[in-house]
Amino acid sequence: MLCQDETNREIANGGLFARDGVIEAVATTDELPQTADRVIDLSGHVLMPGLVNTHHHLYQNLTRLLPEAQDAPLFGWLQALYPVWERLSPEAFHVSAQLGLAELLLSGCTTSSDHQYIFPNGSRLDDTIAAAGETGIRFMATRGSMSVGESSGGLPPDALVEREDDILADSERLIRRYHDPAAASRLQVALAPCSPFSVSQELMRESAVLARKHGVRLHTHLAENTEDVAYSLERFGRSPGEYAEDLGWVGEDVWHAHCVQLDERDIRRFAATGTAVAHCPCSNLRLASGVAPVMAMLRAGVPVGLGVDGSSSNDGGHLLAEARQALLLQRLREGAAGCSVREMLRVATLGGARALGRADHLGALQVGYQADCAAFAVDDLWHAGAVHDPVASLLLCHSTNASYTVVGGDVLVDNGELAVLDLPGLLQRHRDMAVRLGR
Repeated sequence: MLCQDETNREIANGGLFARDGVIEAVATTDELPQTADRVIDLSGHVLMPGLVNTHHHLYQNLTRLLPEAQDAPLFGWLQALYPVWERLSPEAFHVSAQLGLAELLLSGCTTSSDHQYIFPNGSRLDDTIAAAGETGIRFMATRGSMSVGESSGGLPPDALVEREDDILADSERLIRRYHDPAAASRLQVALAPCSPFSVSQELMRESAVLARKHGVRLHTHLAENTEDVAYSLERFGRSPGEYAEDLGWVGEDVWHAHCVQLDERDIRRFAATGTAVAHCPCSNLRLASGVAPVMAMLRAGVPVGLGVDGSSSNDGGHLLAEARQALLLQRLREGAAGCSVREMLRVATLGGARALGRADHLGALQVGYQADCAAFAVDDLWHAGAVHDPVASLLLCHSTNASYTVVGGDVLVDNGELAVLDLPGLLQRHRDMAVRLGR
């Protein structure tokens, strides 16, 4: 058992006992209570904290692999997909969220954020929130937005941007209706203007003021690729990190997605302010954005978590596979000893919890923390011969699905099967929608 607690304990033949969704004991199996409402035998498994996904666009799983977007970098990719996303409906956001969160649960993810920044055809963030509630996962719903369209020098088409007064009013509505700051909360809200090339400086500033008024977090895309940096320098005369700081977008209540092209000065700026980063390696490779300097960030003290990013740029939502990719890329960048399996698993759990402001009760298996965990079989074909270090096999061998994913003591993936949602029916609805969108 991998605890990821303050002392980084690993307990052979270990387990945990939870009551009312909270961990009461972490020990060897023979030291734990022998009876409970449910006892799960995890022989042949590695038990670890549930994975935390810090950046996603769930609706994008409806537009995976569209030919016109397969081989484009970020800006061209967006311009190819914007017209398709204009046709999304409230039902499409609901179904895509259910499917994407099911995919994450099956990969051992217990907490996920989502960045929804378009609202066509009467869609609202409420559609995605309702879907998340039906899965049982812990969810950070971010109210994204775009307010600067093509006619004003932005990247998105004018049909997908909103009035800034409407954005701020809806943001406050969502916070008041849904945000739950409690340790056991399965639903929180953050504010997330999309990017420097799709919102105004005024909206960024006002969103920060509103978020801090209500004690919620801030999220956006930053320094994703060289085009992104060039836009910031040309339009604002500042690096992405300088731009963020000038607008009040640094601090322990802020996490930025990507930061692939963050320079050394901006890394130091983030470290000094506790500003976190959501690292999305597969998406960054898919769009040829680059390899983020994750180990440099960690050495400097920047909180870093993992994100699968949008399922039209990844094109998957398997968080354990994302951790494997992150590990391999940092070894390529830093050398074979430059990043260990356990360092990256910590990023994927406690690092993500810290980025989402929940590291005092999520991301570790220790007494008083929420009973969020995942168990992976390591006695199967994919792990044959990996008996010398079962923990390392999670990232160095095949990225398998979780046998069990538990959130607050609720078993949401049970013996490899999704215990929530009608998956066959969901897949059919999703497939029909994807076909219609691609026409």
